[in-house]
Amino acid sequence: MPVKIPNALPATKVLTEENIFVMTEQRSAQQDIRPLQIAILNLMPTKVQTEIQLLRLIGNTPLQIEITLLHTSSYKPQHVDDEHLVSFYRTFEDVQDEYYDGVIITGAPVETLDFKDVRYWKELEAIMAWADRRAFSTLYICWAAQAGLYYHYGIDKIPLDKKLFGVFEFEVRDKRHKLMRGFDDCFWIPNSRHSTINNEDVFNCEDLEVLALSKEAGIGIIASHDGRRVFATGHSEYDANTLAQEYFRDKNKGMDIDLPKNYFKDDNPNNEIIVRWRSAANLLFANWLNYFVYQETPYDIKNIGGGR
Repeated sequence: MPVKIPNALPATKVLTEENIFVMTEQRSAQQDIRPLQIAILNLMPTKVQTEIQLLRLIGNTPLQIEITLLHTSSYKPQHVDDEHLVSFYRTFEDVQDEYYDGVIITGAPVETLDFKDVRYWKELEAIMAWADRRAFSTLYICWAAQAGLYYHYGIDKIPLDKKLFGVFEFEVRDKRHKLMRGFDDCFWIPNSRHSTINNEDVFNCEDLEVLALSKEAGIGIIASHDGRRVFATGHSEYDANTLAQEYFRDKNKGMDIDLPKNYFKDDNPNNEIIVRWRSAANLLFANWLNYFVYQETPYDIKNIGGGR
């Protein structure tokens, strides 16, 4: 089934060319079905690229989904034109009285800052509180996962001496958990971050369950016991060349950056990229949408209620 997106959104053309089933607003108006309502708070500077990455995964499920793209109003994005934001995005003030089946909050390149020094932190706190009340399940990605763990559970992030950069192997810790259904015992997730979380802080939190763990990259996937909050510390949504673009960009600037691990064939940046995370990425999003949103949220979305 398709993901419903605006007719003129740049992602529409890209995803259609990839044979991802998308449905324009015009065609959707002829459907007699309640699609899942998913809000995406896009904090990444590369708005269009992130839209494509997330919609590609959301559109690869047997569910009909309608998305609402959100941006912060307390901080104006610097790398996207105003016309794109006005045409396709809304702000928290626009939607704070609405209900959603699910919310996705993306990463952001602010991990070297203390949370409270992030310009839109107060607004993000309000959005995270709103998501608990007005959405059935929220998926936090990368920096947003760290922000959500800090806001909801007081688990602070820890700066790394060296950037965690590459594609890392994770082991499933609970093979019977709904979010992990269909996963191989070991799978891969791209990571690109300057901070991490203390494993013991998460293991000691009674409301949280660690679902995927890496010897090198730490905790990869966490879920609250009721499934209302899911935290993914990596970037499963990344394209094949996202890490390469980041590596060559920083290298061309003369920055000190290591080669991304487990990424280029034979660890040679002149060789092809080995994509080993795509199937796990599709499973993660499909399982979250199916088992934590579609199977649980009430048909009358206003009955979500916010049990917290």
